[in-house]
Amino acid sequence: MGGLYHGRILLHWCDSCHTPVLSDTCSCGSSTRAIPVTPPGDARPAFPDDIAFVNQVYEEQFGITLIAEGHLALLNKVPDHDRMEEIIVGGSIVGAIRYVPATNRWEALPRPDAALISKPKKRFMVVDEGAVQSIRDGRSLLAPGLVSCDPSVREGDEVFMMTPYGACAGVGRARVGAEEAERMERGQVVKTRKNIPSEFVPGKSTWDDAVKANRDVLLKAEAASGKFIADSIAPYERLYKSVSYSGGKDSLATLLVVMKTFRKTPILYIDTGLEFLSTDENVEDVTRFYGLDCVRIPTVDAFWQDFESNGPPARDNRWCCRTSKLEPLRQYIDKHHGEIVSFIGQRKYESFSRMKNPRVWRNSYVKNQVCLAPIHTWTALHVWLYIFQEKAPYNTMYEHGVDRMGCFMCPASDAGIIERIRTMHPGLWDKWDMKVKEWLHKQNISKSSSDRDELEMTGESVE
Repeated sequence: MGGLYHGRILLHWCDSCHTPVLSDTCSCGSSTRAIPVTPPGDARPAFPDDIAFVNQVYEEQFGITLIAEGHLALLNKVPDHDRMEEIIVGGSIVGAIRYVPATNRWEALPRPDAALISKPKKRFMVVDEGAVQSIRDGRSLLAPGLVSCDPSVREGDEVFMMTPYGACAGVGRARVGAEEAERMERGQVVKTRKNIPSEFVPGKSTWDDAVKANRDVLLKAEAASGKFIADSIAPYERLYKSVSYSGGKDSLATLLVVMKTFRKTPILYIDTGLEFLSTDENVEDVTRFYGLDCVRIPTVDAFWQDFESNGPPARDNRWCCRTSKLEPLRQYIDKHHGEIVSFIGQRKYESFSRMKNPRVWRNSYVKNQVCLAPIHTWTALHVWLYIFQEKAPYNTMYEHGVDRMGCFMCPASDAGIIERIRTMHPGLWDKWDMKVKEWLHKQNISKSSSDRDELEMTGESVE
C-alpha cells in the first residue's frame, strides 16, 4: 500500500494530553511522537457516527470494539481501489477499513495493536510460541505453527494470530478455512501482513483538549495565512473580493482566516440545486452567524438542460462542473464586476494536482477570476481544529461519514461513500435514479444495474 507525499507529514501524538498534535512539541510543553500514517497523511477527526460505523464493522467481523468511549480517533484516507481509511487511536494505527465494491461491503483490516484494546472473539488463530518471532518478523504462519483455529475463519478472511497467553503475534489473511487449517500438516495457513509498527498509549480526551494542545500550531498557521494575504493582495486591491463558499470545511476555514486577518467579505455560493440540504442550511447559518452578504448563483436549470443532451456525467466525463459552476460563475463576473478576487479553500494535501497548483492563479476557464489560497499548506486536521477553536457552524453532513461536500451524486466520490449517501438519503437518490432511467429509456439504451450504478455517480465535489 503506497502513498503520495503532498507535503511533509505533520501528524504527531502527545501521550500527556492523549491528543493528536501537528508539531513535534505540544502546547503543554511535552515532546510528541510521529504517527507513521500512509501518505499523504491528511487525517481527519472521527465523529461519533464514524466511530459507531468503525465499531460496527469490527464487531461484526472480530467481535471487538475498536474505539473505546472517550478516546479520540482519527481517520486517514489512503490510496486504494476505492475507499480505505486507517484508524488512529492512542497515537497508534490500530486498523483500517476498506470498501470492496465487488461484494458491496466494508472489510476490517486490523493491526496488532487492536488486540491491546479488545481481544478478538472470532476470526483468530492460536499459534505456537515457537512461531511468534517468525510471524513478528513478517513471515507467514505455516501449518506446524498452528495450535488451533476459530471455527468462524473462512478462506480469505483477515485474522488475528494470538499466542496461547493472549498476546497478538500478528495479523494477516487466511489462506484456508478453519476446517482445512486444522487438518493441514504443512503449507501456508496465513499470509502475514507487514505493517510499520506504531505505539498505542490509551487515554481519554476531548476535541477541546486537542484544540488546546495545538494552540501554538493554530496561531502560527493563522498568522502565515494572514501574511500570505497581505503579501498577495496589493496588485488586486481595487477588485471586488469574495470568499468562494461551497458549504464545505475548507471554504469555511478560509472564510474564518480572511475575516480574522484581512476583512469581512461577501461569500459567493454557486447553488447547483444538487447539494445536500445541510449544505444550503450551512450557507444560511454562516451568512446569518457572521452577518455576511451572500451572492447566490442558481444553476440547476443549466444542469438539466445539458443533462438531456449529454446524459449523466460520469467519472471520466464530468461535463457538469463547467455547466453548473464554471460557466455561470464566468458570466456572473463578466456581467457584474468584469474581474474579481476570490479566496479559495484549496489545500495541497487534498490531491496531487492541487499540490502542484500555485497559491495565486487565474482559472483557465474563468479567466476573469483571480484566485488566492490562504490555507494551501494546511492539513485537514488544521482545518478542523481551527473550526472547533472558532466554534464555527459547519456542515452537519461531515458528522455522517461524508468528507467532501458538493453535488450529492458526484462521480468523483468513492463507491463506499456513495453507498452511505444512498442509505442516508434514499428519497434524494431515488429521484436521481429515476432521472437516469428516464434518460436511458429515451436513448433506447439498455444497461445492467452495475453499469447504471456507474452512470449514477455524478456531479462535482469541489472546495
